[in-house]
Amino acid sequence: MQAIQAFIETQGGPEVIDWREVTLGAPGPGQALVRQSAIGLNYIDIYHRDGTYPVELPGGLGMEAAGEVIAVGEGVHGLQPGDRVATFGPQRDAYASARLVPAASLFKLPANVDDETAAAALLKACTVEALVERCAKVEAGWPVLVHAAAGGVGLILVQWLKAVGATVIGTVSTEAKEQAARDAGADHVIRYKEEDVAAHVREITDGQGVPVTFDGIGMATWEVSLKATARRGLIVSYGNAGGPVRGVDLGVLARHGSQFVTRPTLFDYYLDPGERAAGAARVFEMIGEGKVAMTVGQRYGLQDAARAHADLEAGRTTGSTLLIP
Repeated sequence: MQAIQAFIETQGGPEVIDWREVTLGAPGPGQALVRQSAIGLNYIDIYHRDGTYPVELPGGLGMEAAGEVIAVGEGVHGLQPGDRVATFGPQRDAYASARLVPAASLFKLPANVDDETAAAALLKACTVEALVERCAKVEAGWPVLVHAAAGGVGLILVQWLKAVGATVIGTVSTEAKEQAARDAGADHVIRYKEEDVAAHVREITDGQGVPVTFDGIGMATWEVSLKATARRGLIVSYGNAGGPVRGVDLGVLARHGSQFVTRPTLFDYYLDPGERAAGAARVFEMIGEGKVAMTVGQRYGLQDAARAHADLEAGRTTGSTLLIP
């Protein structure tokens, strides 16, 4: 099968993304050949491209995609040609029209989850499942702060938190993003460019602050998260869109009320096949029951990935972004 695949030889700006045509042979033992129909764009792709996360070079980009199994290799059980599947990695070469994928990393899609929804949801929604239910263990009635509430992960976080009974306070940058967050169920929305976020959070919570803050921004919101989080509260710092948090003085946690902070990554919570299967099943359940609806804010042609990266970094996207081969 002929395919187009992205690769990078060095880390840097969007301009380092290049393309090549390849011929894919038959899948080897434990592999499946997948023709891809939709590819999810995630901020981790930018970290792999720009050097925030070191990667082996030259190499591919992208972790999340959905498509159809064309052939399977020896020793593959439970998959056959024609099956609809999705993956969120850890293999890093999803920016492709077709590819060979370790069969163990593929999830069969239920009939009520289409390919675009799966490609928009799987990595982000599994991240949210791990953050809310395994990491922070949010309980009904808690007020919770979500930074970037109109982003790809943010909109899912808002919906998931509402489904478990939390009161959601979201931060956004624009009027359009405020409406998106409200449509997702946010109880309070703060425009961080216009308001003092921490002060507003304290006002909403009668001066107590929130027991959990979900911060996918990083350094740019670190001080705000500290000030908005309650005594003995938890800051879940799961992203670096505003730069990684560096040089942390642990004493600052004591000064803000004996707070906790964690820097989780998805694959530490989806370490073994049982955890992966349970998490994905929970995600498909939430989508199937209508508790989480995916918002695909924009679609780009596969080879427009560089423009998509630039738009995501500049904050010009809302919800999830797809690359379409």
